[in-house]
Amino acid sequence: MLGKRRNPFAAWLGLPLITLGIYGLVWVYKTNRELSQYDRRITVNPVMSVLACTLGVVLIVPPFVAAWRLGTRTAQAQRAAGVPELSTGVAFLLFLVGFGPLYLQSEINKIWARYPVAVEGQQVPLAP
Repeated sequence: MLGKRRNPFAAWLGLPLITLGIYGLVWVYKTNRELSQYDRRITVNPVMSVLACTLGVVLIVPPFVAAWRLGTRTAQAQRAAGVPELSTGVAFLLFLVGFGPLYLQSEINKIWARYPVAVEGQQVPLAP
């Protein structure tokens, strides 16, 4: 199922600033959900990803695991779309310095751009 094209700058900086960080969590949830709906082979519980980014901060490691896995899920979806895959390591490093959502959203938009006539929510064919 095709996900929503989002403005990478709005997802990275604009909306999180306006909503005092809440949109960042909404973005994590929606992005994980859309990737799993796009390719059923991508298994993820979006709520657990959000919890890892919020309550998981207490344990230090879970937010980093969630960021790494979002990068691997994006690469897996790109593979299924037949577009060049992002570097999970680069995505993770960009998350560490604060630019992860900007990079990942622009990479996710490449997946949705692969289907120019499809609309959000439409089932689309995956690459073999």
